[in-house]
Amino acid sequence: MNHYLSPGDYLPHDAPMLLLEEVAQVSEESAVCRVDVTDAGVLAPFLDPQGNLPGWYALELMAQTVGVWSGWHRRQQGQAAISLGMVLGARELICAAGTLPAGKTLTIAVKLLMQDERFGSFECAITTDEQTLATGRVNTFQPTAEELHSLFQPGASA
Repeated sequence: MNHYLSPGDYLPHDAPMLLLEEVAQVSEESAVCRVDVTDAGVLAPFLDPQGNLPGWYALELMAQTVGVWSGWHRRQQGQAAISLGMVLGARELICAAGTLPAGKTLTIAVKLLMQDERFGSFECAITTDEQTLATGRVNTFQPTAEELHSLFQPGASA
């Protein structure tokens, strides 16, 4: 039996932008989440006419899995589980087929490469039972409350 909460308990996302369905595993340096590519699942609004998920969603699936990792660790430390983080970018992000296929369960795995107080880097992969569909490195940033407040003020400039 899975002893993890749902992904939404670790992420600052609501439907339809919550793209994960299950937290399968979290450890000190990794996390694994899953989602089904079906017209009855959370990805339904984003599927193409053939029922595939466009490949550009790979980055968001990876980022949300990093967010689950972070939220789980925050809960373990007695902090608020949900905190807004930001993706700074991705390196060597490849989704060779261009889509994530209909009818498949996607397993999204992230592994911590480097972390300090506010920055992190994670090696990521999206797989099915048969193959690796997407890989890349996701770099993240944890803004302070003051920085978030400043970013979301009307008229704020970058």
